[in-house]
Amino acid sequence: MYIPNAYRYDNQDECIAFMRAHSFATLVSVLDGAPVASHVPLVVHADGEQLTLSGHLARANLHWKAFERGETLAIFSGLHAFVSPSLYDKRESVPTWNYIAVHAYGTPRMVTLADERETVEHLLDAMIATYDSPYKAQWDELSDKFRDGMMNGIVAFEMPVTRLEGKAKLSQNRSHADQQRVAEALLRSDDPAAQATGAAMQRNLDMATHS
Repeated sequence: MYIPNAYRYDNQDECIAFMRAHSFATLVSVLDGAPVASHVPLVVHADGEQLTLSGHLARANLHWKAFERGETLAIFSGLHAFVSPSLYDKRESVPTWNYIAVHAYGTPRMVTLADERETVEHLLDAMIATYDSPYKAQWDELSDKFRDGMMNGIVAFEMPVTRLEGKAKLSQNRSHADQQRVAEALLRSDDPAAQATGAAMQRNLDMATHS
């Protein structure tokens, strides 16, 4: 990901928080020389400095055949907004787009039911705890036949993160007055994504003011 120094988002705790808040990610791999992508919910596990992503694909989704063959990219994206050049002091300015994104790289390891049943169950429990914890009681009461059928229909995986890149493009290259004007305009928008971007900009401005 292209990251100018002004937009570098290096704090791992902040990146993890962003990944968890926007955990429906785009998973990109290379299969037979061509890119393949899937949109999947992921669980972010943090153990000290080591990050691991876990999730699963439908067995019918052949994306999993790319696993263990090379590096995969998980893209976490969320708030974003168009920024009009009319908001800048300088009239000869260009339009742009503000956003925050985190890219996580690693090689996914498949976890098979035949070889690692307990691990597959643990990964599913983590997924349920993350996205639908009240469902856990119902899941535990389902018949073994149904549960096994569900688990045989997926390919579970774990992906240790070997490289993490974060980018927060929030007009940091503009003057304080320009940033404040853009933040206020976005906060007034009817678009929730633009409002969230404006709020992120305002937090940055407030932190800079009090630092």
